[in-house]
Amino acid sequence: MTITTTPAGVRPGRRVRRTALLALLTLPGLVWGVFRSLGWEPGYAVMVMAFTPYVAAWTLVPLAAALVARKWLIAAVAAVAAVLLGVAVLPRALPGSSPGTGVPLTVMTINMFVGQADPAAVVKLVREHDVAVLAVQEFTPAAADGLAAAGLGEVLPYRALADEVGTTGSGLYSRYPMTAQGSQRFHGDNLQPGNLQAYATIQVPGAAPIVVESAHPLAPYSKEALPSWRADLEEEPRADRNGAPRVLLGDFNATLDHEPLRDLISGGYRDAADTVGKGLIATWGPYAGRPIPPVTLDHVLVDERVGVRDVQVHGVEGSDHRSVLAVLTVPAA
Repeated sequence: MTITTTPAGVRPGRRVRRTALLALLTLPGLVWGVFRSLGWEPGYAVMVMAFTPYVAAWTLVPLAAALVARKWLIAAVAAVAAVLLGVAVLPRALPGSSPGTGVPLTVMTINMFVGQADPAAVVKLVREHDVAVLAVQEFTPAAADGLAAAGLGEVLPYRALADEVGTTGSGLYSRYPMTAQGSQRFHGDNLQPGNLQAYATIQVPGAAPIVVESAHPLAPYSKEALPSWRADLEEEPRADRNGAPRVLLGDFNATLDHEPLRDLISGGYRDAADTVGKGLIATWGPYAGRPIPPVTLDHVLVDERVGVRDVQVHGVEGSDHRSVLAVLTVPAA
């Protein structure tokens, strides 16, 4: 009588455990892909949806493992998850071209982090990159004084300021004359007032007037804040094909994986970074030393009539956000 021993690699128990592990690694990506594709963001899903690019990259791990293990059904499910998230994420890294024709204009946005961003660093970026329009958020009276002392008024003499103590202030600075300056305050919630958004019509020499607004919807910092976050994004000004071209730039507290921001863009805007293949460059985080992967919360949204030549992201000392610069082409007069 011959006694044989089944090799450990093919023992039924181990095969079952391996299959179960692969399935557990694959399922979250599939669920995430379905939610992202359908725009489902219930409850705390809003907070985690910002990390979709990381999950998209992760889906390749169980896919590769299932292929190596020849678990064809699991590999097929993993492939579906990878495709769902890849279709959503990869276009942001594909360079496109939308230079347009007209007058060049460089704009910049920076969240001042409750006014703590180094004003000299902000002014240095404005000077070095020939920024003609600057939008600021979390803009305090102290930040306004700091920018003035750093010489911002010498290069951007026109302004529409709505500075406030705390995180709610907003402002616009311009090299060119402004008209119809003002600000609007959004809802806020029962814990904090709504953010202000400064706006103005800017007359760029040789170009048609453009409307610029410093955007700052409420952050989805808690489950209770989600209705106000959605309401703020829904009330952001839409592009008007029958009116002046519009540029909406700032800290949107949302990524391109959030349905309300995608809905705003679909109404006649383009995301400048996405347009030129730089939509995966993170602009916020890690926050306060916490191990939070950086995400893209700051955007320059441009009317479809406005061209996009380039986008750059630069760190600013003192701020937890990075500045976003976009070189645009606005329609000629």
